This record gives sequence, C-alpha cells and structure tokens, in this order.
Amino acid sequence: MMKTFSALAASYLRSGRRRGNLWMLARLLLLLLAMIVFYSAAFHALMEAEGQSHTWLTGLYWTMVTMSTLGYGDISFHSDLGRMFSVVVLVTGTIYLLILLPFTFIQFFYAPWLEARDAARAPRELPAEMTGHVLLTGYGPIETALIPQLQQFRTPYVIIVPDLAEALRLHDEGLFVMVGDLDNPGTYERARVRQAVLVTATRADTANTNIAFTVREVSSDVAMVTTASADASVDILRLAGSDHVLQPGELLGGFLARRVYGGDGRSHVVGHLDDLLIAEASAARTALVGKRLRDLNLPGRMNVTVGGIWERGRFTLGGPDTVVTPNAVLLLAGTREQLDRYDQTYGVAVEAPAFVVIVGAGRVGQATAAALAARGIEYRLVDKQAARVKDASHLVVGDAADLDVLKAAGLDRATCAIVTTHDDDVNVYLTLYCRRLRPDMLILSRATLERNTNTLHRAGADFVLSLASMGANAIFNQLRGRRVVLVAEGLEVFTVPVPRALAGKTLIETQLRQQTGCNLLAVRRRGELVINPDAGMRLDEEAELVVMADTEAERRFFDLYKV
Repeated sequence: MMKTFSALAASYLRSGRRRGNLWMLARLLLLLLAMIVFYSAAFHALMEAEGQSHTWLTGLYWTMVTMSTLGYGDISFHSDLGRMFSVVVLVTGTIYLLILLPFTFIQFFYAPWLEARDAARAPRELPAEMTGHVLLTGYGPIETALIPQLQQFRTPYVIIVPDLAEALRLHDEGLFVMVGDLDNPGTYERARVRQAVLVTATRADTANTNIAFTVREVSSDVAMVTTASADASVDILRLAGSDHVLQPGELLGGFLARRVYGGDGRSHVVGHLDDLLIAEASAARTALVGKRLRDLNLPGRMNVTVGGIWERGRFTLGGPDTVVTPNAVLLLAGTREQLDRYDQTYGVAVEAPAFVVIVGAGRVGQATAAALAARGIEYRLVDKQAARVKDASHLVVGDAADLDVLKAAGLDRATCAIVTTHDDDVNVYLTLYCRRLRPDMLILSRATLERNTNTLHRAGADFVLSLASMGANAIFNQLRGRRVVLVAEGLEVFTVPVPRALAGKTLIETQLRQQTGCNLLAVRRRGELVINPDAGMRLDEEAELVVMADTEAERRFFDLYKV
C-alpha cells in the first residue's frame, strides 16, 4: 500500500504545474486559518463589550459553527454590532468553505490526483530495466490471440495506446499498456524499443507504414513484423523498415486450400517443424475404416505417429481401441519418407477429381482460389459482387443462401465447400445450410472471432480457422523461430525444452498424456529428431519435446511444468 502511495505521490509531484497548485491550496488554507484566528479574537472582544464572558475554545467553536452555516444558536450576540459581525462571518464562511475552498481542492488537487493515479495505471514510460519485451502497437483480433501465447511462454509485452481512456479500459481488463502517440519517436524511446525483441503493427497499411518508419528512427536493430492487406503495400512496408510483412488473408487462404483432400486417402502436409511433417489423411474408402488403431500399428509398421483423429470437427487424441470411421481424418507426424510409405499402403484410386465451391470472394476467398489453382484443383467462387473478381470465368454471381445459385456453382458434385466471408453470422448460416444439403461433404469455414469456432463446428464445419489465429501464429513464429505449427483453431504442434521435472525420466514414467492431455510426437536430442520415440527413452535436460495439444492441454502443460 505504501509503495503504491509513494508511486502515486511521485507521479503527482513530477509536474511543475501540480506543485504550483499544491502551493496555491496551501496559501488558501493559511488564509482560512488566519480568518478563524481573527474571527475568534473579534468574538471575544465583542462579547466582552456586551458583558458576556467565554473561553477561547468557545470562541473557536462559535467561529467554526457560524462559518460552516450550522448555526446551533446556543451562543449569540444581543447587540446590532455583534449581529452584523455574525453576518460577516456567515457570508465569508459560506463563500470560502462551501464554494472557494472545495472548488480549489477539486480543481487543483483532487482531479490532478486522479490523473496521477490513472497515469500510474497507464504509464507513458517503461522502466529503464525493461528488456526482452514485445511492443504491440494496437489491440485487435490478432493481438487478442497473440497475447495468450506470449503469456504462455513468459514473454513480456506492452500495448502502446494513444488514447488514455482506452488505455485505462485495457488496463482494467488485465492487459499491460502504455500511453503514447504511435507516430512520435519519443514514444518508442520511452517504450525502450532498443531493448525490445519485437515490434508488431497490425493496423491499416498506411498506419503500419508510418509506425515502421517511426520505429526505425529510434532503432535500426529491433525485429519488426507488420501486416498488409494489399499486395502493393508489401514492398512499401519493407522500404519503411518492416523485417517481415505478413498477409493474413493470403496465409489463411493457403491454409484452407491445403485442407482440401483429393479423396485418394493419401496424406496432405499442413505444416512442418524442420524435417517433421504434420499431415492429415482422410480414412474414407481406405483399408483403415473399421479397424482399431492398435491393430493398424502405424507407429510400429511405418514409424508414423498418429497425433489424433478429426471427426466432423471434433478432435480426439485417440487410443489403442479407437475404431477408425469413414468420417475420420487422421493427424499424422513423420518424415517425407515415412509419409510416402503410408501413402503407398493406404492410397486409393480417385473416382472423381476434387472440386471445391468457395463461398465469398473477398481476400481470403480469392487467396484460397489462387492456392487451389496452383494445385490444379477445380473450383467455383460464389459472391454477390461480380466486381470483386477480375477473372470471372470461375465466378457464380448470386446469394449463396439461394439453392439455385449453389446448384449453378456445382455444389451437387463438389467434394468440398469453403466458407470464407468476414461475417461469422453468415458463415454459421451457410455452413449449416451446406451441411444439410450435403451431409457427406468436407466443409471448411473461416471464423473472424475465435469465440465462434465451436458454433461453426456445431453447425457442421469439419475444420475452422480464424484470421486472428493465423496472424498471431505467424507473428509468434517470427519471435520463436518457427517453432509452432497451427493445425486448426485451438490445436497446435510446438517445441519446448524438457521440463526439469521430467529430466532423467523415461517417457512412460512422465505420463505426459495422462497428466496433461498432450500427445508427444517426437524428441529432439543431440541434433537428432526421434519420431515416435520408444516408451523407454530417457529424457535429457538438453533435449526438446515436440508436442501436440489443444488449448486446454497446452495450458495444463505449462501450468504443471512451469517451462
């Protein structure tokens, strides 16, 4: 408490104007004290003139009662002079105690004290010893997804906010903030940008350019990541000083395109950590259907790790007795050679080529279309506005909620539908609609807000991913050197040093899966990546774990082991 009071007092007295206000308040109080002494003395003189005798304490009591307008009436003058004196004391007391002094106290002391308290909650400068932190120049959906990752890996961060009221609101939500103008080099000086590890800018392209240029005035070394909406902005942002320019729309479009299966049962890579590939493989029409994972013995036969199983948007780690259904999608981890061996064993002949209906021709929709075209997969875009697409040869103009429009786009023969609008309400509606029309079809959906992920899964989406998560994951990988793979919304593969509590133990002794719900995919030790490690392997202190986990399992892991 005393430390907080001292900080507030120091913040208050730092301003010369506020010190002057305190001196003004002191002078008013001294004048009040002089008036009370004078009136008390005059009270005694007038009372003696009337033949009344009172103590000095009684004189002080009468003066205070009269000036404060209480007027008990137990002590009063009988002469006109005394009554006139009472009126003077009453009027001056009313003006001074009820108007002048309260106004001065509030204006020059209380209000500045509140400002000083707010400034302590949302400082304009970081401590000189602050280092190793991430500077966020905004707070939007990407930062909302990024901050929990920074907290998980114990990386300090500060959000720079130009508006004090907004900064206080964010502070009250439990976030670390600093007040400062984003186009002022002094802001980044006070934010200790030279000691930071990363600066991010996820605002409009023009604002990001200004931020990058301003940061580079202060520091030429700090790493900087910016986002870009337009292709033309990428080069401009790099010229302004951004080290890494991300286009979340293009990243998400490419990711959604990679989730399109050709119906051949083969593995499709969705991410990688060095030589370890993370892939998905549909079980439909393959020899996997109807068999237990124990009987398939994929780790023993091909050294391929089964990280988990997707089934209509629901992810489970699976177990030896898990039966593979026609709707199952296996999440696999292995090298290219191991996955090729899997494909040779379980790949099936393709009855019909993949065909995709993309709902929404915005940034994400067009990026998805471009990625599909690069893979040679046929597609149709559905959008109300023809002007959004330059090449209209793959466009069907109309409302996707209209059955005739979807039929014209080829939904009846589509192997996959991808819903990419920026409105989550529309995405839920269209996902549910497509699922009712085609119960057997693969449906991918974009979420603008993470909280709508579960709703989209319940509506029938097989996979959901948000622009915010994709952007946050890309920024975090720039910070950690590409050590996290976002598999789907709420599901990641990440590397982490062996916790001290597990060092020296064998894998079976760690009970990692039972304790946390995480699935161990591989162990990196002495530069060697051991995929599907034996249960008897003993963990070295210098080794790294490659772990797959959903949000809850990841939280349990870090809470338990304090990595």
